[in-house]
Amino acid sequence: MEKPKYRSALIVGTGPGLSASLARLFARNGLAVSLAARQTDKLAALAKETGAAVHACNAADQKDVAALFDALDAPSRTPDVVVYNASNRVRGALVDLPPDDVKRAIEISAFGAFLVSQQAARRMLPKSHGAIFLTGATAGVKGFALSATFAMGKFALRGLAQSMARELQPQGHPCRAFRDRRRHPERRAAGAGQRARQPARSRRHRRDLLGARCSSTAAPGAGRSRSGRGWRSSRRTGGAV
Repeated sequence: MEKPKYRSALIVGTGPGLSASLARLFARNGLAVSLAARQTDKLAALAKETGAAVHACNAADQKDVAALFDALDAPSRTPDVVVYNASNRVRGALVDLPPDDVKRAIEISAFGAFLVSQQAARRMLPKSHGAIFLTGATAGVKGFALSATFAMGKFALRGLAQSMARELQPQGHPCRAFRDRRRHPERRAAGAGQRARQPARSRRHRRDLLGARCSSTAAPGAGRSRSGRGWRSSRRTGGAV
């Protein structure tokens, strides 16, 4: 069976880390790349490097997200690969957290992922083709002290990814949620020291490889479990969702 061809990618919540690495990866593989973020002034260099189109979008706003996809439909850049990498956190003691700030953070980390995934799925289902990626974190499986807001958002994101995977994968649509590897604190500290000693170019290359490993699971059906349930937890740097 011929592998499906991906032609256009949308990355929502674009920054200098994983999102930038994926943008470079997609561009190298011939995909038309679109970048979306609340603030786009820092994306000029990446857009020039990858030939990407840049869109301002508040991912937590329903009208903004709908307008983003409509804008992509017009020039025939409807994405068949969508990456949601937007998040927000408010760190602090539970009793001191401002409720409005917490609400806003959860809207960006989780509700925005729902809005983007819904718009993407509406376009992918009629074509029986597409892939949706949600980037998670260790906080999505383990809540840390002073980080309740981030944990709530990432737990919700993980639930959304699992629900969509069970619903959409039987119809041929991969859905993944990735998180970083859980490591022993001493190993994590040692790894941080080693990374600090690496030149910037080496660290960027490592992030590019990370993006390649992450994207390599994008083929429809690749995430099917041995139990036949039609989904499985996926890995980015070794840790399962």
